Amino acid sequence: MEMAENGVHAWEMLNRSPGKYHAVLLDRIMPEMDGIELLKKMKSQPSLNNLPVIMQTASRESHEIKEGIKAGAYYYLTKPYSKEAVRLITAAAVNDFKRHKMFSERQTNNLSNDSRRGENHYHFRTLEEAQIISELLSRECPCPEKAVAGLWELIINAVEHGNLGITYGEKTRLIQEGKWEEEIHRRLSMSPYSARKATVTIEKSINEIRFRVKDEGEGFDWMPYMEISPERAFDTHGRGIAMSRHKSFYYLEYVGKGNEVVASVKR
Repeated sequence: MEMAENGVHAWEMLNRSPGKYHAVLLDRIMPEMDGIELLKKMKSQPSLNNLPVIMQTASRESHEIKEGIKAGAYYYLTKPYSKEAVRLITAAAVNDFKRHKMFSERQTNNLSNDSRRGENHYHFRTLEEAQIISELLSRECPCPEKAVAGLWELIINAVEHGNLGITYGEKTRLIQEGKWEEEIHRRLSMSPYSARKATVTIEKSINEIRFRVKDEGEGFDWMPYMEISPERAFDTHGRGIAMSRHKSFYYLEYVGKGNEVVASVKR
């Protein structure tokens, strides 16, 4: 961990070594340059745009949180906070960054020949299969490093929340206990979850590439998750759909009861 004396110092550090950091814990009120101004400068810089920012603030005012979210702060801490709260939210931000960085850098030479034949639909059940398919399908897009993060979020939602029925509250508890992946593997071996599969279909036209992800779950109320709300800005998860919508796709919409989502990128 490295500390900056003020916003200007932080900006100098980030510009000097943009690939050095995995997350930034940022005060909203700082001397020389405040947190919102620094955040906007970071998001305008391609080398810093994907670096997650955790905004720490003494205010829970909805309009202030919305301003930070609009500027690109998707993680929040309200002062005073516990060491455990810092650990959990920082771990969430760092893990998201590492995963997206890994996806954008990974090559697809470990995929089987069958996966390379240009099929337009793929079935999956597990986290491992979701990862491979996300990486494979992102290579069809003009900006695979942007598409892969969004595809992962939509495909993993189909596994954990769709087919396995893990609720928002349950995931919060599992993350706090460090048992999220353990619970996914447990449910994959249980009835009725073990028989469920999800499907992702790719459809290409002259102007766009469209992905359709469908699971066999009961669906969910998807509307609240299309944006990051001030009420959920302090949670360790729940940003995936909104981030996918704003950063990976030009179009994203859930269909019907919420067990099918369509997302598109322009060609």
